Amino acid sequence: MIARLHLYLVDVTAALVIGVLVGYAMLEHQDKPWWLVVPGTLLVALPVAVRRIWPVTALVVTTAATAAVVVGQVLPTEALGAPVGAVCFALYTVAVERSRTWSLAGLAGAVVAISGVSGGEPENVLVVLAATSAVWVIGYTTRMRRSYFARESAQQAEQALSDERMRIARELHDVVAHNLSLITVQAANAAHVRSPEHAYEALRVISETSRAALTEMRGLLGVLRSDADLAPSPGLDGLADLADRASLAGVRVTLDVRGDTAVPEGIGLSAYRIVQEALTNVVKHAAPASCTVLVDVTPEAVRVEVADDGPGVKELGVGHGLIGMRERVAVYGGTFSAGPGPEGGFRVVAELPQR
Repeated sequence: MIARLHLYLVDVTAALVIGVLVGYAMLEHQDKPWWLVVPGTLLVALPVAVRRIWPVTALVVTTAATAAVVVGQVLPTEALGAPVGAVCFALYTVAVERSRTWSLAGLAGAVVAISGVSGGEPENVLVVLAATSAVWVIGYTTRMRRSYFARESAQQAEQALSDERMRIARELHDVVAHNLSLITVQAANAAHVRSPEHAYEALRVISETSRAALTEMRGLLGVLRSDADLAPSPGLDGLADLADRASLAGVRVTLDVRGDTAVPEGIGLSAYRIVQEALTNVVKHAAPASCTVLVDVTPEAVRVEVADDGPGVKELGVGHGLIGMRERVAVYGGTFSAGPGPEGGFRVVAELPQR
């Protein structure tokens, strides 16, 4: 917002300079009355101040006003430098903001209008053509460069999203594989035991594990595992270690875990990763700072809130951190928000349904 305001101030300054030059030329060379000088000056210079808001309108008005003040003999042809500058300002914006068809039409109209009132001398026509064409080329090149950067940024964000989904799918694959292995073992036990009590116990474990496995498999269509990392997945019990590591990095962490931490492995892993990514962002963008981590476990959902009292970063870019947290929550159909806290700092809130 501040950068945008700065650009508007530049345009207003340019409009004032052009207006002073045009008005001075009218009074110095033609000695015209003020009721002709003021409207003519405003019509030529004022569109420069609003060219970012209405680029096409600004170009049309300043071009038509330039032609009118020359035809009406309010401005001499030898003083066309400032009005041509106003036309170039507006033409550049049209070339940047509008399609090639619109910008070429604006270029042609400006060249025809100004060349027609410049006395018809070849030198004047060439100067006008060269100036406006150079401005159009610069503006159109800027438009192409911005378009390229926008596409590149979108591709990077899409790739980051794809990579993060793959990583989440692999972690969920570990959890599901563990549950299915447990089901297989218990089913084999139930098939061979002679005691009904042991069979019922095995079936109970199978039932609970199957329900947990179905929960973990939500949102997962399948993925080929390419590595052999079989380390157990971290969960809510590992949050204390995360807090200790963040403290070593200069962030004072207050950890508050409420409720029964015996949650499905996938949800526990997601909550752990969300806290991990949030603390990483605090270390990177807010340290030294204080940070509060609240994990509230209920039968319906696991709610994670991480809030710091740092300077409050409004945008963390397209990195993997926020994308990863948002995708983990989306797998379980939960809710996620990240932004400035009500009392300053930065706040991340995620809710992972258990049902």
